[in-house]
This record gives sequence, C-alpha cells and structure tokens, in this order.
Amino acid sequence: MAVTATETKRTIEAVWRIESARVIAGLARMVRDVGLAEELAQDALVAALEQWPESGVPKNPGAWLMATGKRRAIDHLRRKERFDRKVTEIGRDLETGGDAATADFDAVLEEDFGDDLLRLVFTSCHPVLSTEARVALTLRLLGGLTTPEIARAFLVSESTVAQRIVRAKRALAEAKVPYEVPQGPELAERLSSVLEVLYLVFNEGYSATAGDDWMRPALCEEALRLGRILTGLMPKEPEAHGLVALMEIQASRSRARIGPSGEPVLLLEQDRGRWDQLLIRRGLAALTRAEELGGTGGPYYLQAAIAACHARARTAEETNWIRIAALYEALAGITPSPVVELNRAVAVSMAFGPAAGLELVDQLLAEPSLKAYHLLPSVRGDFLAKLDRLEEARAEFERAATLTRNERERALLLERAAACADGKAPAR
Repeated sequence: MAVTATETKRTIEAVWRIESARVIAGLARMVRDVGLAEELAQDALVAALEQWPESGVPKNPGAWLMATGKRRAIDHLRRKERFDRKVTEIGRDLETGGDAATADFDAVLEEDFGDDLLRLVFTSCHPVLSTEARVALTLRLLGGLTTPEIARAFLVSESTVAQRIVRAKRALAEAKVPYEVPQGPELAERLSSVLEVLYLVFNEGYSATAGDDWMRPALCEEALRLGRILTGLMPKEPEAHGLVALMEIQASRSRARIGPSGEPVLLLEQDRGRWDQLLIRRGLAALTRAEELGGTGGPYYLQAAIAACHARARTAEETNWIRIAALYEALAGITPSPVVELNRAVAVSMAFGPAAGLELVDQLLAEPSLKAYHLLPSVRGDFLAKLDRLEEARAEFERAATLTRNERERALLLERAAACADGKAPAR
C-alpha cells in the first residue's frame, strides 16, 4: 500500500522529535556554535521534508539527517574559510564515500553521541542565561519541541518564546560559552543549573501555575525523559539520580491527581490504587542508587525521600509524618526557603496537630516572598478549619483563590471556602 504524503510528514515529525537532539549535538561539536548547529539541523529537516515524500523514508533516518547536516556545516565552514584539517577530512570522506560513508554515520554518531549530548545539556542550561531562556532552549534543542508547543505548554505567546530562544543563542555566542562539559569545581554549580531546569519543567507539568488544566503531563514526561538521559550520561552523580527518583515518584500519582471532570484531587484524598507502581519502583531504585553514591544530603535526594514516604504508605493514615517533618527540617538546613518552611509546617501539623502547624505558618506571614503565594493562605486556612475556626478559614481560602492563576485550583479553593461558610470543615 502506497504511503501518503501526510503519513510521510507524520513520520518525519516523529523522527525529528527522536533524532533532533543528537543531530544538533553532533553538529554543535563540529561548528562550536549551538545556534548555528540548530540552523543546520533545521536545514536538514527541510531537506527531509522536500525529499522523503518522493524518495521514501531512508532505512536510517537519523544518519541521513546527520549526514545532510554535516554537509551543510562543511559548506558553511568553507564559505567562512574557517575549516581545519579535521573538517577537510570529514568533507573528503563525505564527498568520496557515497552511500557507504552515509551508512557509517550511524556508528560514528553512536560513538560520540553521549559526549555530544552532555555538552549540549550543559550549554543549554548555562547560568549565563535567564531561567526562562534556559527552559525554552532546553525544550527546543533537547526536547525537540517547536516554538508553538513550548508556548502552549507555558501559556505564553509564540513571539515571547521565539525571542527567548533567539536571545539565549545570542547570549551564549556573546559570552563565548565553550561547548564542553565543565570540569572540577565548576561542574557542581553547572550541574545544579541543569537539574534546576529539568525540575522547573517537571513542576510546571505537575502543578500548572496558570490556565484551565491542573496538570500538563507532556511536560512531566519530557522532564523525566531528559532526566533519565542525564543519569545515563552521568551515572555517578547522586543528585541526578535523586532528581529522577523525585520525578518518578511524583509522576506515579498523576492519574490519581485529577478527578473525572478534571478537578484536582489532593494527596490525602487520592485513590492510591491508581498510583503507578512501575514508576514508584523505578523511583525507589533511583533513590537507592543516590544513597549508594553518598548523596543522602542533597536537596533532590531529600525531596525524593519525602516522596518515598508517601509512596510506601498503603493508606494516607500510614504515612510516616514524623520522618517527613524531619526530612523537611534537614532540607531547610541546606536550602533555606520560606516554601520549604511552609511544607515543613504541613508535615508538622500532620505529625503533631494543626495548632503546631499553625504556629509555624504564622511565623511566615511577614515573609515578603510569600505575599502573593496562594499556598500560604491555603495552608493556613486548612489549619484553621481543622481547629474549627471556620470563619477565619473561609477568609484564607477566599484570599488564596484570588492569588492563584490556575482555574482548577481556584475552583477548589472557593469550594473549600463555601464549605466553611456552611459550617463544615472541608475534607483534606
């Protein structure tokens, strides 16, 4: 049966999503410029869109894209008169080797792929870039997402995303950021930047900050995919395993976090039978690996250990809240943060009662960084409701509803406020 042009286009899009990162990474090693590497890879994609509907999809589409991109790179280097002997040799092999040379690309690509991709990871997440730029560039270069896809994921305009990506490439070029994996003392700082980007992407998918959806699973899946790749490339980095453990365990709850109409289902009310046990096992295995590598003091390990306490509890009542409170205290010791303290207050309330939690939360009321943070009044409202101070609780839930930008969360908060107004403590 003949393959239609539409089917071929879908195939090309799928191939691009899978192969784009390795093609860009390989070309960046060659031209030492991430922005130029992406342009050359896009040229190869355009060539595929033009040729494959007529010639058919090649047996090894990734090798075809890489070979085409390298030819474009050599042409560029020749025009600029900047190619060295290595580039000359690559060009000669390409020009004289014919189909055999193209066939060899797969082996070459596999040999260099790990190092190339790791370089691309550290370049995309370089601290010289703003957080928004790092996220956008990572999703574009490593995730293969288009500008419209990134814009939809973060509920911003396509022009905003496009500008972030263009400025990020310019910033990397102007700062002369080397295309390499950092070494020595710099590695820890740069790895922290990479992990931060992946976790930001995951969190935006897990608890969307704005819009009509409580979750955006595609972002969670992309962050997890990149995290797994990173641990494969850097198997001895405990915090990388800690982050993957955290994301695996958190992602295991995805199906249980959303009700039949898309409404949020809070942790203690979730049907734990719907938690994905495969993801939990993978997360616990990653947590064990982080422990074996001596990473028990890292922030991502500690957060993963907290998530593991929930994953191991067969029912909400069996949760080891005392251990969770201790883990949050340890986390606050290494990464002091009002948000961590707020989470610790929740754990303390569950372990020692709502009055103990309220005492901690009230100490955060003057914290400037939490003034517009909707979870502060939401948590305080929960404690007040449990203490039967329902009118105060109602006011807190209503205030929280005005602060959140997520419509699903706003509806939940208003529902809880209404329950307090009716003289009923809302379930949690």
